[in-house]
Amino acid sequence: MGQHLATRVEVQRDQRQRADAERTERKEAILSFLAAAQRVELILDRRKLGLPDPEDPEDEKLHDLWLAKKAVELVCSQEAAQTAHDYTNALHAHMRNTIATGQSPTKRERRYAFMEAARDGLESGRPRIRR
Repeated sequence: MGQHLATRVEVQRDQRQRADAERTERKEAILSFLAAAQRVELILDRRKLGLPDPEDPEDEKLHDLWLAKKAVELVCSQEAAQTAHDYTNALHAHMRNTIATGQSPTKRERRYAFMEAARDGLESGRPRIRR
């Protein structure tokens, strides 16, 4: 009886540790993606305000964003991966000025959708944020 209980406790602890490690991995991917997206948004915001672009090449920032999106696809839910993809596409279109008139994918809406999917993926259990 004692051996069975000890084994069960060990299995539960192992499952909990694995779940914690997976959550940490998802969180790191999400934060890396958000950091890359924020760098692209900074360039777009500066451009909108008529300020000079930062010294960092735009292509490099877009590359970093697409790479970070792939990490989200690897470790997060399908919903988080899809919303990261949609957000990345919107930022890319804005950065490259390839948005057809009247077809402007709103980066804000895409960002909010990603944030909520990420929160769900991290199992925060908190209500959605009113935006």
